[in-house]
Amino acid sequence: MTARIALDIMGGDHAPHEIVAGALMAAGGLDVELLLVGRPREAEAELRGIDNKRIRIVPADDVISMDDHPTESVRAKPNASINVGLRLVKSGEADAFVTAGNTGASMAASLLTLGRVKGIARPALAILFPTGDSATLLLDVGANADWRPIQLVQFAHMGSSYTQKMLGLAAPRVALLSIGEEDSKGSQEVVEVNQALRNSRLNFVGNIESKDLLKGHAEVVVTDGFTGNVVIKLVEGMSDLMFGELRKVVELTPWNKAAGFILMSELRKVRRKLDYTEYGGAVLLGVDGLVVISHGRSNARAMFSAIRAAKDAVEHGVLDLVREVAAEIPAKARRGATNDAPAPTDEEDI
Repeated sequence: MTARIALDIMGGDHAPHEIVAGALMAAGGLDVELLLVGRPREAEAELRGIDNKRIRIVPADDVISMDDHPTESVRAKPNASINVGLRLVKSGEADAFVTAGNTGASMAASLLTLGRVKGIARPALAILFPTGDSATLLLDVGANADWRPIQLVQFAHMGSSYTQKMLGLAAPRVALLSIGEEDSKGSQEVVEVNQALRNSRLNFVGNIESKDLLKGHAEVVVTDGFTGNVVIKLVEGMSDLMFGELRKVVELTPWNKAAGFILMSELRKVRRKLDYTEYGGAVLLGVDGLVVISHGRSNARAMFSAIRAAKDAVEHGVLDLVREVAAEIPAKARRGATNDAPAPTDEEDI
C-alpha cells in the first residue's frame, strides 16, 4: 500500500529547503506518494533538475508563520499551506498530513477542517520515543495546556490501543506522570485520573515520576499538554547538553580523542536514541484524520522521520483504531466529549 502524504513545505524554521530535502529522502527510501503543499515557485526551485514521479506540487499561496495567532490566521488565510494540506486529507486525496509549521495553527486547522472523532473530547499530541530496549508513547505533549481529568482518561485509552497496534503488544503498561509513585500523590485532578484508570480495563501500573520516564517502566505515559511539552523539550535539551559536553571532553587530550574514536559507533547509537530527528514528530490522536506535527526546527532527517511516522500510521490503520477505541470507551470516560456536535466554531472550543 502506497501511502499518500500531504507535506506542508512552507512550515518550519528551515522551510522550504529542509522540508523538500526530507521529502526527497522519503521518496527515495519509503513507499510513499508525496503531495508538496506550498508556493509553486519555491517548490519548483527546490526540485530543479529532479524528476520524481512520487512527488507532485499542490499550490498554496499563503503561509501561516510561527508568530501568527493560531485560530485567527487559520480563518484569515484559507489558502495557507496548512489549510490546503488538511483539505486534501478531508477530501480523501491524501491519507495523512505532515507539517513542521505553527503548532497551534496546525491543531486549530485540524479541528476546524477534520473535526474530532466522535466520543473524544480533545485531541492529544502523542510521541513515540525510544526508552531502553523498547519505546514509550508520551501524550499529551502540547495540544492541551488546560485540561480536565476526563480528557487524560481518554488519552490513556487512545494511547493504549495505539501502542498495541504500533508495538504489537497485547496489554501495554499505562502510567500516569506525577510527582510521586503513590496513588495519593499529585494534584486533586491527577488523583482523580489515577482512580479512574485504576478502575478501568487498561493495564494501569500506577503513577510514574519523571526520573523513570526513560527507563521503560511503561509503554504509555499520560500527562497534560503543558507538562508533556516541558518534559519532551527538557529531554531534547539534556541530550544536546550531554553530547555537547562529551564532545568537549573528547577534544581535551590525544588519549581522549583515541578513546572517543574507539567508542564512536556506540556513542552514535546512543545519540540516535535521544535525537529528536529520529522521533518522527507527534501524531495528533483524536482528530478525524491523520496528522503528524513535527518540531519547528526540523531538518531534512526530522522531516523524513515525520513522513515515515505518517506512513506507519496509515499502514497500521490508526484512524480506524481511534474511532473504534472512542466507541468502546466506557460511558463514564466519555462524559464531556462534546464533539457529537459539528466541528468547533469559536476559539474557546479549539
